[in-house]
Amino acid sequence: MVSTSALALAAIATFLPSALAGFDSSKATNIAVYWGQNSYNQATSQSRLADYCSNTEIDIIPVAFMDAINTPTVNFANAGDNCTAYAGTNLLNCPQLETDIKACQALGKTIILSLGGGTYSEGGFSSSSAAETAAQNVWNLFGSDTTQANRPFLTAVVDGFDFDLESTNQNFAPFASKLRSLMDADTSKTYYLSAAPQCPYPDAADNDMLNGVISFDFIMIQFYNNYCGVSSYVAGSTTQNNFNFATWDDWAKNTSKNKNVKILLGVPANTGAGGGYVDASTLAGVISYSKTFSSFGGVMMWDMSQLYQNPGFLDAVYSSLSGSSSKVRDLTNLVKKTWVA
Repeated sequence: MVSTSALALAAIATFLPSALAGFDSSKATNIAVYWGQNSYNQATSQSRLADYCSNTEIDIIPVAFMDAINTPTVNFANAGDNCTAYAGTNLLNCPQLETDIKACQALGKTIILSLGGGTYSEGGFSSSSAAETAAQNVWNLFGSDTTQANRPFLTAVVDGFDFDLESTNQNFAPFASKLRSLMDADTSKTYYLSAAPQCPYPDAADNDMLNGVISFDFIMIQFYNNYCGVSSYVAGSTTQNNFNFATWDDWAKNTSKNKNVKILLGVPANTGAGGGYVDASTLAGVISYSKTFSSFGGVMMWDMSQLYQNPGFLDAVYSSLSGSSSKVRDLTNLVKKTWVA
């Protein structure tokens, strides 16, 4: 099935320079929104990926999740209803996502695959060599060699990978190192590596990768569900006792392997998306403060289904980041498309 929206996006892309969208390490206006888990949990609250990519305010879409790695498993909530299972595996064959990823990339969106999530329970890898083997397998499934078997996105190639690890684990550093080397060896396009640690520093789940051994392009810190989140920001105070963007800025400058790494301020996109949600007007002050740090790269939101039930939030965040007034049209009012064969 090919959608009218996917065809329209491809046509529009021929007239748009790629600079209009996608992660840009030189800017502090990047917006990332996770898609794939339908956390609003209504039958119609998560539309297909292509429906969101005409939104010029969104730059990065982490597709969530590959929630098991040793036994490769993917889960995209209701989007999985448009996939079929590969026999004998926990993997899905998703031609609709293949079409949509390509259409979104044609518009310059950075589409990365997020590994982990709240249900990830493998605990990492038994050894460094097992981790490296697993990384090669993940690359085969989602990287540039589209002849490999059992690829969930078929001939679509993601723009990189994200680690959303919520519990302690072992041997993720050699896994990430191998994945980074595979991406760097492929000169066909630019790939990105990201992580989504929780805000307490050091992060218990990601620290082995974040302690200077892996080069990340950006990290999307979960400044929610914790004492150090955006809800603890004290307006007007140059010294923050709990909200700890300054701590992570110090990490970026002094510990990170990539000293030009960007930090995205991770927030819930709606009241039900996570503990510590703040409204857009309150968040504007947090963004203004965070902009004073050179590592600040923009905002991450969890997740798309929640965001599109919170009209005006994205427009206001975009305005806070860019200094531009909100768009005339509220971009978080999704226009549903008609699908044709």
